[in-house]
Amino acid sequence: MKFIEADDLKMGMRLARPIYNKKGVLLFERDSRLTSLTIESVKNFGLLGVYILEPAEPLPPMSDEDLEFERFQIATGFSIQDELEGILETKRKNRLDTIAATILRKYGHLDEKISFFQNLRSRDDFVCRHALNTAIFCAMITHAMNVKVDEQLRTVHAAIVHDIGKMQIPKDVLFSRDGDENLMDRIYQDQLSGLDVLEEAFMEGGVIKRICVQALLAQQEFDTTGKLQSNARMSLASKILMVANRYDEITAVDLQGHSESEVKALQELHDHPEVYDESVVDALIRSVNILFPGVSVELSTGEKALVVAENTEDILRPMLLTFGDNSLLDLSARDNRDIYIVDIMKTLDNRYVMTDLPLAPNVSKEDDELREISEIREKNT
Repeated sequence: MKFIEADDLKMGMRLARPIYNKKGVLLFERDSRLTSLTIESVKNFGLLGVYILEPAEPLPPMSDEDLEFERFQIATGFSIQDELEGILETKRKNRLDTIAATILRKYGHLDEKISFFQNLRSRDDFVCRHALNTAIFCAMITHAMNVKVDEQLRTVHAAIVHDIGKMQIPKDVLFSRDGDENLMDRIYQDQLSGLDVLEEAFMEGGVIKRICVQALLAQQEFDTTGKLQSNARMSLASKILMVANRYDEITAVDLQGHSESEVKALQELHDHPEVYDESVVDALIRSVNILFPGVSVELSTGEKALVVAENTEDILRPMLLTFGDNSLLDLSARDNRDIYIVDIMKTLDNRYVMTDLPLAPNVSKEDDELREISEIREKNT
């Protein structure tokens, strides 16, 4: 599977991911071959490109839940775009309460982790898709932290509108790859000034604005100075927004089809507990599947391995099965503390690589495997 820019698409190529319209209606199925109509539709939708299967590549699995999640992201992302544009134009909210309630209903009451798959974004929907994902993360985190429903809803509202200022920034500025400090400062200032509209837009606009401003100024201070004096005075909602926002920024698929892994995101969040509240990060970990059985990883030793058991106490140190000699490796054991996971092995669309190296016979014997894991961990403790 590889990312192909819209201008380089050819008839006969096979789609790796489905294409939906703005209402979430399926237009082109996975594994369908591109026609002139498909290519024209991709360009008309403003997509920079799509994921294409290699000529002999089998179609990767996607569950019904995966497909529904992707459809929901598309439809709700465009709804958020319409809502934010409307707020900027009329200084009134229209469907914001409905959108926030829908997100909270779907993702703010889950009792199990979800697999969160990032999708490709275009210049036109990049800000709104980020707002949606940040809101979903906020809904899950607030639930994991047993936050009251009204505060949950307030936090989700803040996540949806926190980047409304970016909607007014010219796209050549917003998506510039120039790391100039003056440019970054301009973007921050435009974000900050854009939040002023919230106070006029709805009754709780002032409260929502404070949540967004606290999170934005703290992130700006950290990005500018490399440190944060203190986050003790920040509201819990602002701390949650900071973590959700940064996690999505790191793991999102960029305009070139690239992304960082969840492991890279967690490493950054863990490395700066003075910036990203540890209890909030822990709630995120309890909400999203990251290093669960079946995920392939790269180790600091240069080896490749397969996760066979999640470590709920320390997510980054699971039980592994090494590809080299099919031996179990418990990263939580004292003798293995100098070995760590460098990254997750992923495809371009940010999905896990599932290997079919000759370890299936061992892995499939689930009872024996779990018994062996338990024995190893008992010895180590």
